[in-house]
Amino acid sequence: MSKVYKKTSGNGHIALYLGKRDFTDNVDSVELVDGAVKVDPAGLDGKKVFVYLACAFRYGSDDLDVIGLSFRRDIWIQRVQVYPPTGASVTKTPMQESLMKKIGEQGCPFSFQMPTNLPCSVSLQPGPNDAGKACGVDFEVKAYIANTADEEVEKKYVVSAQSCVAFEVMSKGPVTLFALSFCGLRDTCRLMIRKIQFAPSSNKPGPKADITKQFMMSDKPVILEASLEKEIYYHGDPIIVNVKINNETTKVVKKITVLVEQLASVVLYSSDTYTKVVCSEEFAETINANSSFEKSFQITPLLANNKEKRGLSVDGRLKDEDTNLASTTLSQGDKEMQGIIISYKVKVNLTTGSGGLLGSLTGSDVTLELPLTLMSPKPAGKCSLFAYTCHLNASNISPTSKREH
Repeated sequence: MSKVYKKTSGNGHIALYLGKRDFTDNVDSVELVDGAVKVDPAGLDGKKVFVYLACAFRYGSDDLDVIGLSFRRDIWIQRVQVYPPTGASVTKTPMQESLMKKIGEQGCPFSFQMPTNLPCSVSLQPGPNDAGKACGVDFEVKAYIANTADEEVEKKYVVSAQSCVAFEVMSKGPVTLFALSFCGLRDTCRLMIRKIQFAPSSNKPGPKADITKQFMMSDKPVILEASLEKEIYYHGDPIIVNVKINNETTKVVKKITVLVEQLASVVLYSSDTYTKVVCSEEFAETINANSSFEKSFQITPLLANNKEKRGLSVDGRLKDEDTNLASTTLSQGDKEMQGIIISYKVKVNLTTGSGGLLGSLTGSDVTLELPLTLMSPKPAGKCSLFAYTCHLNASNISPTSKREH
């Protein structure tokens, strides 16, 4: 084990250890989340030590919790007691064996098995002026000192007299606002982790579709066929769209537009789908009346070309490293999944028209859709998520850092 992730509580009585922060969802199973907590019994004052793993949807900043509002909903949470030991038989994983050698006798192992119907880690891209933690689906491992497992660990704020500001409101005199500063949670330590999916090793032939469009004042149709060369495309790879057109009408196809749309279905209290175009290319191809056309077009959806799109879904990130467009969510389909579910589709659009006074009235578009699976390949060996994106920069975390991410 070449790297250990560690977070220590504010009072130094507990420390959380993980051997990795990326856990793979294989659709039919999810990697075990295993780690250990170093406990100093002398500082517990008769309390216990618990660890929880939570999957949550965050739709607002933690800073707003001070006004009594919560902008986070737990989708799934599980708690375990690590100290004092409950007496249950525990078989240590190889990862835990390595961690326990590093921690020593004060180490307490823990593990969590996530269900298969949890979403993957997804962040919503903030706007240029947005600050704070990004909204989206995240996973958190937290160790804490408490009397019971479900005891709430309150955040503590203090008033900073040095940060007061005065201003006039409705000409009724000065109003003083005192800035609230976060004291920190002395009895907790946490590490964010990611649940990720990689593309299956086998790739199948791509989808095909066709549509026949009849126009007003025309007894013959336009037939549009489109197909993708393969079922799964990797982030950054060009997507080849094969297009075949049989124009049996008297109209002229003036241009062909090929675009990729990202569909983010947010499933919480209700289900809402948000669509964003992540790539769009126009091709000045003319298909005259009573003629045929066949050609392959190439498009490449990249996050680099969508940096200004607020609310675009991207693969979850642990710090501020680069990432990519959110990967397609794979599921077994037999269980309802909450959170953010990602899918893509390719659209081929034909813009038609004809001459004369009725040209603008009788012109119309022909649109065809194809499902697209956009993912990352599984890294060779036991590499982390950083390995599969060539522009992702790995960053070391100081094992003595107490700052929460």
